[in-house]
Amino acid sequence: MPLVCLTDFQAQARERLPKASWDFIEGAADEGITMRDNMAAFKKIRLRPRYLKDVSQVDTGTTIQGEAISAPICIAPTALHCIAWPDGEMSTARAAQAAGVCYITSTYASCTLEDIVASAPSGLRWFQLLVQPDWQLNKQLIQRAESLGFKALVVSVDVPVIGKRRDDLRNQIDLKANIKLCKILQSPDEAKAVPSSLLAAMNAFFCWDHIPWLQSLTRLPIILKGILTREDAELAVKHNVQGILVSNHGGRQLDEVPASIDALAEVVAAVQGRMEVYLDGGVRTGNDVLKALALGAKCIFLGRPILWGLTCKGEKGVEEVLNILKEEFRTSMTLTGCRSIAEINRDLIQLSRL
Repeated sequence: MPLVCLTDFQAQARERLPKASWDFIEGAADEGITMRDNMAAFKKIRLRPRYLKDVSQVDTGTTIQGEAISAPICIAPTALHCIAWPDGEMSTARAAQAAGVCYITSTYASCTLEDIVASAPSGLRWFQLLVQPDWQLNKQLIQRAESLGFKALVVSVDVPVIGKRRDDLRNQIDLKANIKLCKILQSPDEAKAVPSSLLAAMNAFFCWDHIPWLQSLTRLPIILKGILTREDAELAVKHNVQGILVSNHGGRQLDEVPASIDALAEVVAAVQGRMEVYLDGGVRTGNDVLKALALGAKCIFLGRPILWGLTCKGEKGVEEVLNILKEEFRTSMTLTGCRSIAEINRDLIQLSRL
């Protein structure tokens, strides 16, 4: 039976993976309320189509940070792709390159930055920094990514500590053992490898005062990932960063925060067009993409669905997931009367009374 939507890949991936691996990918913090809300919140928004428009030609192309992408559908940073497929992030990078979209590589990738770049040399790549306690290591990671041609630095702001992920605790997932699989954090010089005991810690000291220090290390645009409020969005503007990725970490950090799509409008209103705003969390259909853009997102990023595709068919599966969503989005644009991304606006949606 063909896989025709993202949830088809989800069902097949669940059958293929060991329970502990599946729970690691799908797991949420605490009761999983935010993870479920991420998807449910999209269904409270209804579309207002406009008809009798010439939609014989529909263009899904757009740009992020000045770089062209084939559609506003890109790949969010997720850890340890080798859990899903032997080639891990190298397969993901090749699929993103083939699809013409951006791939944000995680600090906790299971392939080296060098191998990821070599596997997809012409792909558009951003690097996600999960700030480490070792400031020298952070500096090395940033400068290494820039030297390898990554086009933006995505700094996760919502991980001063790891959220309580009950399934991982029940499965007795050993974080330190998983950290050893993270090739990016290992120095190319094995003699300088960082101890896993240090890498297993997050940097709870990281704060707004450190943003200028990050900016001093790189010429790359800096995007803050995890902003959910007007107050933090205004501080991001004040600190002259170049973008915000509205995200609740897929519901894996602090439970009972707003769904990403519910937080989006507040953040967009706060920045007033002074930087690009993106979204991840809960996107499963082309209609979801359209709704996010109508509320002001420049682009959406996919997390778990990429790992579903990778689990099912490797590189080909990731390509299929991206292409399915791109075609659904094209159909959504066509059926609402949008011939280009520029024609997607707030008038296309309304909140449901359901």
